Amino acid sequence: MAELFTPQFLVSVFEIILINILLSGDNAVVIALACRNLPDNLRRKGILWGVLGAIILRIILTYFAMSLLNYPWLKLIGAVLLIWIGIKLIVGEEHVEHEVKASNRLLSAVWTILIADLVMSLDNVMAVTAAAKGDLSLIIFGLVISIPLVIFGSQIIMRLIKRLPLLVPAGGGLLGYIAGDLATDDPVVAPWIETYVPLVDWLAPLVGIAVVIVPGLWLARGRRPAG
Repeated sequence: MAELFTPQFLVSVFEIILINILLSGDNAVVIALACRNLPDNLRRKGILWGVLGAIILRIILTYFAMSLLNYPWLKLIGAVLLIWIGIKLIVGEEHVEHEVKASNRLLSAVWTILIADLVMSLDNVMAVTAAAKGDLSLIIFGLVISIPLVIFGSQIIMRLIKRLPLLVPAGGGLLGYIAGDLATDDPVVAPWIETYVPLVDWLAPLVGIAVVIVPGLWLARGRRPAG
């Protein structure tokens, strides 16, 4: 377990906070949209039960992510997934509103939240687990910090990104950095790198940044309407 308030711990904490800011916004929007047609007396219950279920799902997913990343090749696979997540973050996606079915029944709304969060939390859990490098205290912190972001964060997150649009490519670059660092820790390549090319240890994260930001910005430019 990492010592608290060391430079390495604080850097990882910053990475986890930024990851949650960038990747938890859609989850908060989904919760709001799924409960928008509930009667006033059920809306808070729907949000509460939906969030509690989402938290439990994240704990389960994080546990499996921690376990899986200890196996050979899976950190390399995880690094590729993080690069894809980073590029997707920079390119951007269509708004999720039309994909979320609102219901006027409590159980149906909660079920919609759980299914959507199961799919949408995979990138968040993967990125937080990689940033924490399997450290339980950091992973718990990542889960705790994501709770208020999921419950209260959507409007704040959207305004923050609109006022500071560079946060998006910066966040994508951060995921690329973590991907490069994660790849060099895989048991398949780590001994070879340490013995023959130790330079790769600090070079790979920088390459990861470029691999995410360059194609991400290029693809994002291609999606902008002409004129």
